[in-house]
Amino acid sequence: MKKRVVVTGLGAVTPIGIGKDEFWNNLIAGKSGVGLITQFDATEFPVRIAGEVKDFDFGNYGDKKEGKRMDRVTQFAVAAAKLAADDAKLDLEKINPVRCGVCVGSGIGGIHTFLEQSLKYGEKGHSKISPFFIPMQIPNMPAGQIGIALGFKGPNTAIVTACASGNNCIGDALRTIQYGDADVMIAGGTEAAISPIAVAGFANMKALSTNNDHPEKASCPFDKKRDGFVMGEGAGLIVLEELEHAKARGAHIYAELVGFGTNCDAYHITAPDPSGVMPAECMKAAIVDAGLQPEDVDYINAHGTSTHRNDLNETLAAKTIFGDHAYKIAISSNKSMTGHLLGAAGGIEAVATVLTIENGIIPPTINYEDVDTEEGLDLDYVPNTARKADVKVALSNNFGFGGHNATIAFKKYEE
Repeated sequence: MKKRVVVTGLGAVTPIGIGKDEFWNNLIAGKSGVGLITQFDATEFPVRIAGEVKDFDFGNYGDKKEGKRMDRVTQFAVAAAKLAADDAKLDLEKINPVRCGVCVGSGIGGIHTFLEQSLKYGEKGHSKISPFFIPMQIPNMPAGQIGIALGFKGPNTAIVTACASGNNCIGDALRTIQYGDADVMIAGGTEAAISPIAVAGFANMKALSTNNDHPEKASCPFDKKRDGFVMGEGAGLIVLEELEHAKARGAHIYAELVGFGTNCDAYHITAPDPSGVMPAECMKAAIVDAGLQPEDVDYINAHGTSTHRNDLNETLAAKTIFGDHAYKIAISSNKSMTGHLLGAAGGIEAVATVLTIENGIIPPTINYEDVDTEEGLDLDYVPNTARKADVKVALSNNFGFGGHNATIAFKKYEE
């Protein structure tokens, strides 16, 4: 019998709030965190909007001197990890550090450091490159720094699957505990890619919304006028714990993580397969892994990027796997408010999904105004206003460039 794995802590650093409470309250209030870019001068860029984390001070979570030796992506991760560990009330003096691990991914890694050091090399040559360049830039460093910050000495890995990274990390952490290799895992994703080179790259491939005049309206998943995603940044991490370990220390249990599915479209480097077959199979795999039936699912926290093809394919995939039941499932996209946090998306959306089950409230998809009946986007996307509901089973989807698909399944905890 597989070990049962529960969620006992939540940490969020997001464009709509830092900490689970501020994040959740703004999420269910339908507050947008998208605005004009302030981290660099984007005046001449075709895209001038993003979901930035406001009022973040690493000194609130760690030593400022050490923070200067971390890229922003790692600072977010360490902050979210400490928030999650505190929320779980983990007594680091009493738990066995060898049985505690980390699985935290990033789609891009330390791109701020990469750009800064590349420009320095071009201007001043090799001798001026920082000795901290490599450890600040490599994408496994958020996981490594979390291990150092918390003293976790168990399995420590970073999975990179573009925008599916957070979900893949949570799924891998689930397996790590189920296989008996750890009792506690901190898992999720982190990203800090609002830099000139990343924005230019996504903009030039026509992936981003150009609704610069109305930033708060730019991310509109499933809406007919959607024209691309909005970049976001931040980190979302959850504490996963083997059930008996959690019960033994009297931990608060938010929900149970019961299933994980992952696969690949094997179709195109950026475009999803228009058939929607593999995302459907991914959801099915998570449901089967959870020992559930499709009709058991009450809610889907959608990938919902506000790109034309993703929203269409995710809807098609839901209809493929759920049939008529698809019309009874509430589906919403947090990205309508946070923007798309790339490798961190799965992490913060896992936090949101768990809080949906805990509080019996489904966050809305804001900016949903024009129904796309021509292409069959006619499911229940929880438009514009949060909804009270008894959610017993919820899925969270994330799909990434390269064709990566990952779905995790949460269930209301029962003895």
